[in-house]
Amino acid sequence: MTFSIAGRCARTGMLGAVVTTSAMAVGSRCAWAEADIGAVLTQHRTDPRLGPLILGDLRAGVAPAEIVKDLELRDPHLKWRQLAILAADGHGGFFNGGNITSIHKGRVGKDCVAVGNIIRSTHVVDAMVESFEHNDKEPLAERLMQAIEAGLAAGGELKQLKSAGLLVVHRESFPYVDLRVDLSPTPLTELRFLWELYQPAANDYVVRAVDPDKAAPPV
Repeated sequence: MTFSIAGRCARTGMLGAVVTTSAMAVGSRCAWAEADIGAVLTQHRTDPRLGPLILGDLRAGVAPAEIVKDLELRDPHLKWRQLAILAADGHGGFFNGGNITSIHKGRVGKDCVAVGNIIRSTHVVDAMVESFEHNDKEPLAERLMQAIEAGLAAGGELKQLKSAGLLVVHRESFPYVDLRVDLSPTPLTELRFLWELYQPAANDYVVRAVDPDKAAPPV
């Protein structure tokens, strides 16, 4: 019931993720990222504790594949989960639990990793990765938006989508972008609307925080 992608911008080092599902408030439960560390997606009978846990492993220098192997050994409930992990160097990994019986897939691409479960076909995941790789001249948040939109165009999930979230981090301890649609019949349309409103001011919001003397005056 969820499809998502985590990505990295090789030019800027930005990291982020975008996710959508047929349950409400997905952005608060499934997407995690830390500047210069990595991005994580945890879904299918979601355990939000895995996000910070995996970021901690990435912070300690553990590779995505090794994180998955370790979780398989110590987490008895991992068979219910679907994970995507992207390190700051662009290397990714994914995990599909054995108890996921619906159509599902994970795929690692260049500077990205995408996953989906309870989707119409595995082409949903392929479409996200291929879109992300193709649009490498775009800012990271825009690449992620185009990727999730490509996943929807490829069939999306089986139920009506209800929520979506876009998260991007860069340098600071706070997100560069953290936009969420918690309940809507058209969450990706609304997330696109929010992103296009937010994008022109995104850099200035950072300046206001770290160097307020140089911030542009309010309009």
